[in-house]
Amino acid sequence: MRFDINGEAVDADPAAGQCLRTLLREHGHTEVKRGCDAGDCGACSVLVDGEPVHSCIFPAQRIDGRSVTTAAGLGTPATSDAPGTLSPMQESFIDHFGFQCGYCTAGMVVTASTFTESDLDDLPRRLKGNLCRCTGYRAIDEAIRDGVARAGVARAATTATRAAGAQNLGSTGIRPGIRPADRIAAGDAVGRSAHPPAAERVVAGLEPYTFDLTPDERDGDYAGLLTLRVLGAPHAHARIRSIDTSAAEALPGVVLVLDHRSVSTARFSTARHEHREDDPDDTLVFDDTVRFVGQRVAAVVADSAAIAEAACRLIEVDYEILPAVFDPEQARRPGAPLLHPDRTPAERVDEAGRNVILGIHEGFGDVDAALADAHATVSGTWQTGRVIHAQLETRGALGRIDDDGRLVIRTSSQVPFLVRDELALLLGLDRDRVRVHTARVGGGFGGKQELMSEDLVAIAVLRTGRPVAYELSRREEFTRTAVRHPMRVSVTLGADATGLLTAIKLDVLSDTGAYGNHSRGVLFHACAESMSLYTCPAKRLDAEVVYTNNVPSGAFRGYGLGQVIFAIESALDELAVTLDIDPFELRRRNAVRDGDALRHHHEEPESDLVWGSYGLDQCLDLAETALARGNGVAAPTGWAVGEGMAVAMIATMAPFGHISHVTLTASPDGRYRIGIGTSEFGNGTTTVHTQIVATDLATTLDRIDLHHSDTDAAQHDSGAFASAGITVAGKALHAAALTMARVLRESAASLTDMPFEECVLEPDGVRAGRLIAFPELIAAAPPQWRHGDGLRTDGSELGDQRSLAFNVHAFRVAVQPETGTVRILQSVQAADAGTVMNPEQCRGQVEGGVAQGIGSALYEEVMIGPDGAVENPAFRVYRVPQIADIPVTEVYFADTSDDLGPFGAKSMSESPYNPVAPALANAIRRAIGARPYELPMSRDRVWRLAAGVTVGEAPDA
Repeated sequence: MRFDINGEAVDADPAAGQCLRTLLREHGHTEVKRGCDAGDCGACSVLVDGEPVHSCIFPAQRIDGRSVTTAAGLGTPATSDAPGTLSPMQESFIDHFGFQCGYCTAGMVVTASTFTESDLDDLPRRLKGNLCRCTGYRAIDEAIRDGVARAGVARAATTATRAAGAQNLGSTGIRPGIRPADRIAAGDAVGRSAHPPAAERVVAGLEPYTFDLTPDERDGDYAGLLTLRVLGAPHAHARIRSIDTSAAEALPGVVLVLDHRSVSTARFSTARHEHREDDPDDTLVFDDTVRFVGQRVAAVVADSAAIAEAACRLIEVDYEILPAVFDPEQARRPGAPLLHPDRTPAERVDEAGRNVILGIHEGFGDVDAALADAHATVSGTWQTGRVIHAQLETRGALGRIDDDGRLVIRTSSQVPFLVRDELALLLGLDRDRVRVHTARVGGGFGGKQELMSEDLVAIAVLRTGRPVAYELSRREEFTRTAVRHPMRVSVTLGADATGLLTAIKLDVLSDTGAYGNHSRGVLFHACAESMSLYTCPAKRLDAEVVYTNNVPSGAFRGYGLGQVIFAIESALDELAVTLDIDPFELRRRNAVRDGDALRHHHEEPESDLVWGSYGLDQCLDLAETALARGNGVAAPTGWAVGEGMAVAMIATMAPFGHISHVTLTASPDGRYRIGIGTSEFGNGTTTVHTQIVATDLATTLDRIDLHHSDTDAAQHDSGAFASAGITVAGKALHAAALTMARVLRESAASLTDMPFEECVLEPDGVRAGRLIAFPELIAAAPPQWRHGDGLRTDGSELGDQRSLAFNVHAFRVAVQPETGTVRILQSVQAADAGTVMNPEQCRGQVEGGVAQGIGSALYEEVMIGPDGAVENPAFRVYRVPQIADIPVTEVYFADTSDDLGPFGAKSMSESPYNPVAPALANAIRRAIGARPYELPMSRDRVWRLAAGVTVGEAPDA
């Protein structure tokens, strides 16, 4: 058949049952992304004869004689005489910061490119087929509305040009001019809303993600690429008695079959931390005992995905079914099935005989006496559910052997250096014989702080000697990776008549599922800042994390804080109701103040936490003022209205050390090259890192090149987790840039005898009476700074001190008691981010965290069936918020500057998520007079609360 792609004729012979998405990617159009392969997310959207379709469910056989337009074809193509241009919609997405990770963006702009003014009043319905997990949609909404207006102007200009007989500019082909953020003066980038360096490539779909190989890469480094697929376990707990892979191995096109008989490594954890001893060694690449439905049983490597999947179906496995346990409370009782009975405290499993990985039983003061003497007490038990990260790019990796014989892994990871180190350990290789790197990563939210595909790919590459790819499906994301830890949190508070807390008692039970990745760290972190936020003379913590036969839990935005804060902030709100004290005032009376000791479950404060700045007082004032001011949105007639708020505190980096070593090179042409290990996955680090260098070296953003997220790019980087992109990697880069500035100015001083203080950096050199250009500065620099024909400096940050950041969220909601429907009328967040390095980008981080928090609070839950299987492993039945679900959040920043962060900045990626659910729960409680105790607060649960009924009961007639 023949059809057009972006105006070019293509001949193709699609396979039976093939979808348009895979056909387009086979022809090199990697701007068409894979997000779900079910028509649910829109990442694969293209135009067919001008109409938007989800190409993952559009049969390729139907494309004969038709025209396809992808994101790369929306503007005018480049020619030998002129550069290409973006469409007005694509330009608008850049100008309005309408993306973060950008993985959804190509599909989003394709769909939006068809909208007209008449579509804008119905925008939520028109865009319901396109999901974004990162932004919170406000920026997308603004981009689309402005893009539609620009497109109308462009069409009018094109019509006028044609009428005048001038050259056709193309149907969408005029650029609106230089964007304001591109006019940032040299040395003035920090604090400005600079656009991401990859912005134009992202909106055109041309920025490569993990599996977006160029034709040269497919024909070169990845020639002969094999595909890996995994056979999962159908049982929650079973021992493999026998496995027969002979039929699979005999299938033409199968190159390799792997299972527990052919792969032997040491035990490890899929979780990745700077110190691998933070997590239990309880995992094997393949195990002869399966502990959850979906666990790896075997892997097939074949010439194509279809062959690999067919071969998986031919593998015969005989299982001995073992007793399973799914309730974490039952899991730690005597007689419960044991999941890892042979693991020991040396492997970081404290009580394998009780399924307990870690127990914390500590406190200070006499809690029982304080509660007995309290003027008022409040107690309750709160439950949080499983939530999936739902980043639109699924996990996966490609591997190959390079020309030097090194194992090279290209992966969708937040932690390339830690993945390299663990692969080298598991495979018995020297670290310098393994390179791990990423392209742009399509979202993470903690889910890619794991090793979940790279081990299989590495083994397959070493066994076959050929390139291998393993891209997880959306179903595998739900059933084989990790979810947020579900927790049961019991809180008891005591207070005097003025509301001052006299006792805090906390009991936490965390379900880590079948494996302990991140179990210990999440439990510790969940209870630390949530308890130390409030000053109190008596505190008690009893917390345990246990194994069950559920899908594993892992790192998730907030790293456990969201679960425990939900309970503590709900209990505090109930205390405010009991004592008739304003909830903002109750926090002011009890929250830690600048310089206070930070104590959670033991009396000694954390030694590495310091008060680099303090902004909670401002955040409380900002949120309270905004809520009192209102926004003019009225509740529907007959709906109950309530207001609620909550507070969260978070350390600005992970404890026990978070390390980054970076390099910075100056070249004779005045350009700077950053070598840094941090991944970009919507966290905005590539933008802020270039802003740091441009400011420190008095240059412009366009003179900075970035080599990042590659173990060849830097000495070391712990990774992009715990919001460390600015506070760790950015601080290391700041140090390298300041050293470079000093070296250049010292060179100028040595050449001119001018005082060092009077030597001023400029984009083209150093002004020292005269302008000294870079070649002369480089030649005059001491030998220790010389690197090739340029200069190189280094910078390091060890993460040995951490500061604190605060977030306050407030809601005004309306609840329809008859249906349990919750409508958010006003959403406000005040954030203590220190110096805001990039205002629009930081605002987007807050909005995205709020949107994800609303999803966790109202809609999202991974459902587990009675047999332990995930019952809703697809976006169609797992409720990722759409644009219609998320209100505009008013974002306010405290005016603080942190002593530890570069330029006074703090982290602000994870923390906006944490106070959202309790603030929403508190607003619902004040609307309907009944307290929510379980997440998500779905309509059926809210209806039961409002009606005063419990599960299994019928409402009164």
